[in-house]
Amino acid sequence: MEYVAVLLPSLVVGLIFWFAMKAIFNADKSERQAEARAQAEAAARETGQSPAPGNGHSPEQR
Repeated sequence: MEYVAVLLPSLVVGLIFWFAMKAIFNADKSERQAEARAQAEAAARETGQSPAPGNGHSPEQR
């Protein structure tokens, strides 16, 4: 039982760190996707084309 008392705080801190890093990386990924969509829409407006619907890919790429 002593081993649990010694290891439990480290495991809890490790899990909290893992969840925090996972949340940060997911937020970064979402932000990058949103930025890519915004840039694709801006480029489409510059060239006079309508932006591709959906996930930011042109119909040829699906």
